This record gives sequence, structure tokens and C-alpha cells, in this order.
Amino acid sequence: MSAVQYDLTVIGSGPSGQRAAVAAAKMKKRVAVVEARSVVGGVCINTGTIPSKTMREAVLHLSGYNYRTVYGMNYRVKEKITMADLAFRVQNVIRTEVDVTEAQLSRNGIDVVHGIARFVDPNKVRVEGPQADTTLESDHIIIAVGTRPASSPKVPINGRTIVNSDQVLDLPVLPKSLIVVGGGVIGVEYACMFAILGVRVTLIEKRAKLLEFADQEIVEALSYHLRDSRVTMRLGEEVDSVEELPDGTVVANLISRKKVSGDALLYAVGRQGNVDELNLAAAGLEADNRGRIPVDEHYQTKVPHIYAVGDVVGFPALASVSMEQGRIAAARVFDDHATTSNPSFYPYGIYTIPEISFIGKTEEQLTDEDVPYEVGMAYYRETARGQIRGDTTGRLKLIFHRDTRKVLGVHIIGEGAAELIHIGQAVMTLEGTVDYFVDTVFNYPTLAECYKVAAFNGLGRLHRYQA
Repeated sequence: MSAVQYDLTVIGSGPSGQRAAVAAAKMKKRVAVVEARSVVGGVCINTGTIPSKTMREAVLHLSGYNYRTVYGMNYRVKEKITMADLAFRVQNVIRTEVDVTEAQLSRNGIDVVHGIARFVDPNKVRVEGPQADTTLESDHIIIAVGTRPASSPKVPINGRTIVNSDQVLDLPVLPKSLIVVGGGVIGVEYACMFAILGVRVTLIEKRAKLLEFADQEIVEALSYHLRDSRVTMRLGEEVDSVEELPDGTVVANLISRKKVSGDALLYAVGRQGNVDELNLAAAGLEADNRGRIPVDEHYQTKVPHIYAVGDVVGFPALASVSMEQGRIAAARVFDDHATTSNPSFYPYGIYTIPEISFIGKTEEQLTDEDVPYEVGMAYYRETARGQIRGDTTGRLKLIFHRDTRKVLGVHIIGEGAAELIHIGQAVMTLEGTVDYFVDTVFNYPTLAECYKVAAFNGLGRLHRYQA
């Protein structure tokens, strides 16, 4: 069978693959996207980002969490919340997002080929599809296969009581108690959601701190909220084995010889690149032990015409960053060197309850780098909007250089943090100073006023030291 010719083959239709394909199509290139699933969108739409964030929204709505400070701690929109209630909203959003993605690929003239992709040689990919096999030949290839939840022989996933992050919505009932193994972003996000629903959560993490890459003052605030939601945190602990007892109880045996039992267990320790089926060796490539493909700063692999983008290249593994990587890789593939991006201005959003978002440097990083800085703090409760929303726990932390007054970092915890961060992002990208927030009028009442409050707070502290 002869190969079908394309200018670019993209393997994977998640955020990075989709964005790469569309960017290339806009340059009038003939593009094919290979997708292993029967639907497009990858992990982001089908099992990861979109389902988990939609579930979070359903949890916040049905539990009445955001209004408990106004109407009392017993306030709930729905008294008995089930897994079916959560899944109903999730499935609606997934269907819409899949339709939107399919429409975008279609109107840009991109061919979508469903099946498992395997390299035949550095330019040819064979796709074993549900109906027929196809061979695609391209001058350029972008690998955007994403990741899957990592597994461990110590944790026998059964899809019922012992699940990974792809299977959370498959839990038959809302457990009364849940063990979460892994204190990274995914584990902490789900721990928060279940805790708000009244589930007794035990969070096990082998490191001494949660979310080590985030500002520790913000993480401490999150830890307080976790404990306030009756989450038990076992930090510095590691699981030795997991077993399901005859009565259905799940027991996690820790290396320290402690035992933790619950109705269900979520294993959320790391993710693994989806490279097993790719036959990378035929393309002259190899992945590391976690399935990550090494790339340079332009996402080019050691084989010049093959690029890799998205979660399969490793940290930070954020959908927003993956989209940007796809766009940049497509531009580089077709010699558009004007397309650039600055990773130091990428924002991070962690959808815990309350959510966390940040950009720039943390206090810990600046201290290590001997950078003289000052901090301004604003609390949601100090703003009228915070009182109206009933969010009295949020805070915004502004870090700026003591001499130049340039903004070095913004760290927020509280509802709306992932939206609010973009104001700080714009100022930092344009190399603005803390004075911008002092001199700017913000709508009233809004949470954006926190920037002004934090700026006054930080400058007041700076002037006090200089007086």
C-alpha cells in the first residue's frame, strides 16, 4: 500500500497537537492528525483537565461551598450528592469540547486519522485503525501523544475501589472515606474536591511538603484549608503495598508500618509518556524511563525533522503551556523563527479549593538568588467583592524588587485566582513596576483591587524601612 503524503503529521490531538496542526494549516500546509481514541481532544478533554475542572465546578455548586460563610456551614444546594450528579455535568462539557475541537480541525482542512501510530522509519508512520491500516509519509512530524497515569506494582488498580486519576468518575458510589496517594497537583486537587463533599480524606505524600514548586506561604495557606476540611495529611510517608479486604475496605500499608484504611483509594503518583506503541527506535529516537522525549528549547528532538510537544516532554505539563509549545513547534518546523515565547511569563493554575495561581519567582527562589525584594499582601476580606462573594480566606501576594520596583512575582490563593493572575502577567510581561497598581483605577467592587491594596502594603513597608 502506498503512503499518503503530507507536509506534517501530528501524532495526538490534545492541546499541543491540535494547536500545532491548526498553526501549520494556517500556513497552507497539508496536515494529518493521528488520534488513538475514537474521539479527538486527548487526555485534556476526555480524562484529565476538562473532566477534573468540570467536576470541581459541580462540587462547588452542589455543595454550596462558596456561600457557606454567608448562609452557614450546613448550607447545601443538594443534600445527597452522588457520583452520577458529578458525571452528568462532566459528560455534557466533554461532548461540547469534543465537538468544538472536531469543528476546528475540520474547518482548517486537517485530516484526522483514528488508530495507533507506529514509526516505520523517520518519515513514515503506520496507523493501525479500527477499520483499516494507513501509512502516512511526511517531511515533518510532531509527537504530541501526551501521558497516562503512572502505575505501580504496589498498587493493584481495579477500577472500582482502587483507581487512578483517569477512573475517578467511574467510582460506583461516593466513598465515605478516601485514601489519596500522591501530593502533587492531581492528588491535591482531588483531595480538596472529595473533602468538600464531606468525604474523610487521608493524603499520603512521600515528600515533606506539598507542591514544592509553589510559594510556600501560599501552600501553607492551602494546607490550613485542607486540615480545616478534615483532610489528614501523612507527609514524608510512602506506600509499601495496597490490599482490598473481603469486605471491600482498602488498606494502604506504609513503609513506616502504619496502616491507613478507607472505602476507596486514588493513586495519583506521576504520569507516564504514551510512547510504548510508537516504535521510536525506527525513527532514531528513545524516551527516558518515564516515557519523556528529550527536546531542545524549540521542542526539536535529536532527529531534526521530528519535534515533540506537550506532556510527553515533561514539566510543566500544563494544557496552556502545551498549546503554546504546539504553536511554536509548528512555526519552527516551517522556518518561522519570528514566533517566540517566554516561559518565565507562563502562569500556573492549580485548581485546588481554594484555587492557586502564580507567575514569576517565589520568595524562596529570590532568597536563593540574593535578589533584594519586598512583599505586598492583600486579603480578599479587605475588599468589598471578597465580602460580597463570601470568600474571606483568599489573598494576593505581590513580590517586587526593592530598588527597581519591578514586579518579580504574583502568588494568589482564593476563588478566581487563575483569572486574576493575568493582570500581574500583563504588567510583568511589559516590565512594569509596582507603581502601576498604585496609579491605576480598578473597577469597584472587584477582586482586582487586591493588586492596589497589595501595592500600597508593600510600598508602605518599603518606605518604612527607608525612612
